[in-house]
Amino acid sequence: MSIEKLTPFLAPQYENFPKGRTIGLVVLRTTQSETIFRTEGTGEPMCTESVAAGIQDKTIIPRLVMTKRKQVAPERRKGREFLRSHELLYTAKNGKICSLNTNAPCENCIDCFLYGFAAGGEGAQKSRIWTEDAFSILPSTELIGDRTINAVFETGTMRDEEGKASTALNTSEYIKPGVHFLDIVTLKDVTADELRYVLGNVLLTTRYGAVSSRVGRMDNQILGVFGGIAELPSSLELVQGVYDQLKAGNIALEHPLQTEPIVAATQQIISTWTTKRGISMQLSVSELNSLLNDVDHHWSLTEQEGFLKRLDSTYSEFRKTPEASSKKKKKGGDS
Repeated sequence: MSIEKLTPFLAPQYENFPKGRTIGLVVLRTTQSETIFRTEGTGEPMCTESVAAGIQDKTIIPRLVMTKRKQVAPERRKGREFLRSHELLYTAKNGKICSLNTNAPCENCIDCFLYGFAAGGEGAQKSRIWTEDAFSILPSTELIGDRTINAVFETGTMRDEEGKASTALNTSEYIKPGVHFLDIVTLKDVTADELRYVLGNVLLTTRYGAVSSRVGRMDNQILGVFGGIAELPSSLELVQGVYDQLKAGNIALEHPLQTEPIVAATQQIISTWTTKRGISMQLSVSELNSLLNDVDHHWSLTEQEGFLKRLDSTYSEFRKTPEASSKKKKKGGDS
């Protein structure tokens, strides 16, 4: 099985201290609806950065940016949905069930052990899921549209009872459907079940960005899995290499850009990465498909509860119980 081929780069069990084992994921994220990535409120522009178009093509272009927080937050929430449904989120120091953005992590659940915690706890856990900004392949000028939002009355029309038309509330930018982002995700010292958990979060998450109850639909595709003792090249370097590859293949670099040539160009670029320092192996296409089938099996309705409870049990000896924490405080106060 492909998961066994990754064994040299997987931890046999959870450990507090890093030992330099690295799994690298290459992810293609494609918008399936209008999507909004911005750092401020309504009406603010999309997140962009001006960078070189390619490694060979030094032309400076603005690229859309899917920031690391826009990736990790919804994927964590997806995993926590299932932890909550199987009662695998623990009580925090404030007496409430572990929740994100409350400054009171439980420090004991799968999410805390994998994605880390700091605020509000007695200790800290550094995330073992490393992400970076994902960049669009094409310039942002090709990929952004404007949408005018109007006020609709309770009659379901844009005119009030006196027949007066409503005025536009505002005009907001959005990212068009069919926009491709390439991304690198690095997993540090994870176990086989932790790898399955993270991959499940990525593959099962379908909504990203602002107003995700209405827009933000996205498809995630794993294009490569690597093992080694170092990180893969950056997301930006990958996007620039793919841009050069598409340009050399006379692919029209305009929106909408088909997915197939992007996948082919990406596979060609990453096939050379095992020659880079610290990257030891890459799963073949068949091995990658086998790994994804393994993930789907563990996340299936019949296997999900057993899988999550098995993973949860691996942290037992590292958990801090409320009783132990209280005794520690009392002992410190008596001394």
